[in-house]
Amino acid sequence: MVSVEQAAERKVAHPRPPLKPFSLTIFFPCYNEEANVERMTRKAVEVGRMVADELEVIIVNDGSKDGTKEIADRLAAEIAEVRAVHNDPNLGYGGALQRGFREATKDWVFYTDGDGQFDLGEIPKLLPLLETHDMVSCYRINRQDSFVRKLNAWAWTRLVRFVFKLKLRDIDCAFKIYPRSFFDRITMKSRGALIDTEILAKAIQLNYSIAQLGVRHYPRIAGEQTGANLGVILRAFKELFRLRKQIHQEGRE
Repeated sequence: MVSVEQAAERKVAHPRPPLKPFSLTIFFPCYNEEANVERMTRKAVEVGRMVADELEVIIVNDGSKDGTKEIADRLAAEIAEVRAVHNDPNLGYGGALQRGFREATKDWVFYTDGDGQFDLGEIPKLLPLLETHDMVSCYRINRQDSFVRKLNAWAWTRLVRFVFKLKLRDIDCAFKIYPRSFFDRITMKSRGALIDTEILAKAIQLNYSIAQLGVRHYPRIAGEQTGANLGVILRAFKELFRLRKQIHQEGRE
């Protein structure tokens, strides 16, 4: 059974965008994902057309050095709902997510990763939760990563939950949906792996209610992971306490 939890008590009523008609942006960052980007895009369009009255799918090519850019541009030319945007140079995971949120034009914004480790067919399961919550942050069921990667993630999640007082099971799970208006209220600064923490911490600081939902996680079948390399990890630790100071300062203001 999939469990749902409320991560923050609803102290302030935030006007939520309408669910009917449903206006949806789906985006995903891609860095050297030439083997995955077409499959991801076509699935996003297929599912998006099922659930949304107004749809756009945005491919955020984050300075890829393979054929991702060319494939993304071809798909954008072929499919009416698809747009491709390109970061040049690479801006990192946080920079790619920031670009996607800024580019979104629909009322609701869903994002995932471009590596195909989530099933976009689970998007419809999120929508009923938007009737009672401001946003949905999912957690991975049976995470399909190496033991070392899962151990690092376990330790990192507990550190972040402690530092920012977050009561979320899987902060970095790339299967989330937000109201686009939320991003008009915050300034995102994280360029690396801390971007999810920054967004969720600021949402809770502003008293948005967050539902949690379990979604399946699948092995990567093509391409290479980059999130666990040493440079990404060191940058995340460097950003961690800088972000804590920034959020506390914003709270006082």
